Amino acid sequence: MSEGEKPLTTLEEPDMSGTYNAEDYLRWNLNEMVELIRGKVFKMSPAPSSNHQRISMELSGIVYHFFKNKPCQAFAAPFDVYLVHQGQDYKKAKNIVEPDVCVICDESKIKKFGCVGAPGLVVEILSPSTSKKDQKDKFELYEEFGVREYWIVSPENRSVILHLLENGSYKTFRPVTEDEALQSKIFPELKVELKEVFRNVVDD
Repeated sequence: MSEGEKPLTTLEEPDMSGTYNAEDYLRWNLNEMVELIRGKVFKMSPAPSSNHQRISMELSGIVYHFFKNKPCQAFAAPFDVYLVHQGQDYKKAKNIVEPDVCVICDESKIKKFGCVGAPGLVVEILSPSTSKKDQKDKFELYEEFGVREYWIVSPENRSVILHLLENGSYKTFRPVTEDEALQSKIFPELKVELKEVFRNVVDD
């Protein structure tokens, strides 16, 4: 952006061929939430469904209470995560995401404006408008930048798929369904009864 140019305030007609970084992101005065993925602008869902909200509230509460008074800290969206490699200036980051839930164990990564670097655990709840992004684009980002454990929650199937980073690549485990308990691999004491997470989900 050249000096004197007004900041972006709307994404009604975004420059989809443009490539941005955190310096641009921090200057914008947007009326809607966005993410940057490999420099491209992605709009967030206008309003999550009631099922998404129900799952998010239940899961956030469970994770928050588990990590309360522990060295790691849990955060829920909206919360900016700047995915950078070690030593990279966060203002040059081309990937800024808003996980539904994340857990950060390295206190030095937590800033007033969000997280700089990969969380240890990230949770994304699928919705029709974000399914591809969560299962492909963000999957690849989280793998590349070293998120150790990634949960993808499916409201439709009432299940969770856990991905564990091993030797730089994700090992994917079978879906855990609502009548089972999901046990974290990197936090062995974190065991989530999915019937609690999905208890208020409705079919229509």
